[in-house]
Amino acid sequence: MCKNHEEFMREAIELSIKNIDTNGGPFGAVIVKEGKIIARGINKVTSNNDPTAHAEVNAIREAAAKLGTFDLKGCEIYSSCEPCPMCLGAIYWARLDKLYYANTKQDAKEIDFDDSFIYEELELPVEKRKIPTTQILRDEAIVAFNKWKDKADKLEY
Repeated sequence: MCKNHEEFMREAIELSIKNIDTNGGPFGAVIVKEGKIIARGINKVTSNNDPTAHAEVNAIREAAAKLGTFDLKGCEIYSSCEPCPMCLGAIYWARLDKLYYANTKQDAKEIDFDDSFIYEELELPVEKRKIPTTQILRDEAIVAFNKWKDKADKLEY
């Protein structure tokens, strides 16, 4: 493995270790473009009272703001842990080129950061999920989708 890859991962790991005493959970991430770290993220779920403030999401937000784009093609993310379903989704939506991680989701499960229930829920039909879910007003909501579909000057993402 490239020495730079290890250096970038060590940075993510160091962020995860330092974060335990300052902001929350043991998670860190960095985003790299052209061999340089352009963004760092730590878990701030408890310090910000924000359940979406995971390290990867925070790093993505910082990189997108810094680059002035929602499309992070040409960038790679290094995460101290295998991303949860939300973060993995964000990584795909951001179009990052590659993901590197250190700890596994099983390692996280062993310290009570278990997201396996989310993967299991996603496989269930909507009516069998733990959170009661009901579709309403589709005929009214579809107006926005049809308007978007017909918009000639839309910025696709």
